[in-house]
Amino acid sequence: MKLSNFGKTLAGTIFSFSILLGVGLATNVTTQAQYPNDQYRRDRDRDQRRRDRDYDSRYNRRGRNRNDDNYGNYGGSYQLRQTALNAGYNEGAKAGRDDRNRGRNFEYRDENSFQKATKDYSSRLGDRGIYQTYFRQAFVNGYSDGFRGY
Repeated sequence: MKLSNFGKTLAGTIFSFSILLGVGLATNVTTQAQYPNDQYRRDRDRDQRRRDRDYDSRYNRRGRNRNDDNYGNYGGSYQLRQTALNAGYNEGAKAGRDDRNRGRNFEYRDENSFQKATKDYSSRLGDRGIYQTYFRQAFVNGYSDGFRGY
């Protein structure tokens, strides 16, 4: 009787051990099938970077920052830059339309607002020289658009 209990216990132990061994092997095989090695992961990442780069170049989204508007980056706060660009463009467009309507030549450098470049400037915005640089760049673009009738 004791021998039959020993046989049942031994059979149960062997069966439990084989189940654990089988589960462990199955898990290892599944993991190996998903990622056979590091090369798979490197290839996948490289392909994703290539797709991202192609998408960015196709839709001109690469390097999205505040310089995508074709104006230089001379420093200053965002508010200083935007205020100067808006004021400069608006003043330039107004001066360009005025010169076109009066039959004058295309010449923005003789405009008083271009020379001063301080419209809407406040000392709270920051450096006046940086403001004037942004203002004059935008003034030229606005003047050109205004003179051409845009």
